Amino acid sequence: MTYLESQSITNFAGLFAQLMKVLLLTLAIVGLAVLLLGVKVFFVKGGRFPNTHIHDNAEMRKRGITCARDKEFYK
Repeated sequence: MTYLESQSITNFAGLFAQLMKVLLLTLAIVGLAVLLLGVKVFFVKGGRFPNTHIHDNAEMRKRGITCARDKEFYK
């Protein structure tokens, strides 16, 4: 093995190690974000994400505001 070949293998190993660090850090950040966004869902008994659709909002119905999708599908 020549000196140049050994240097390229060393550089590749260093780049691969750096890539793995970045990948693991990214996965940790995304995992933490999912966990924090779902605290109520994961840790509260009967917890669920709030439904924010227009047809489920009583105040919107009272004002006569409806969803365009509901108007198209339920004519």
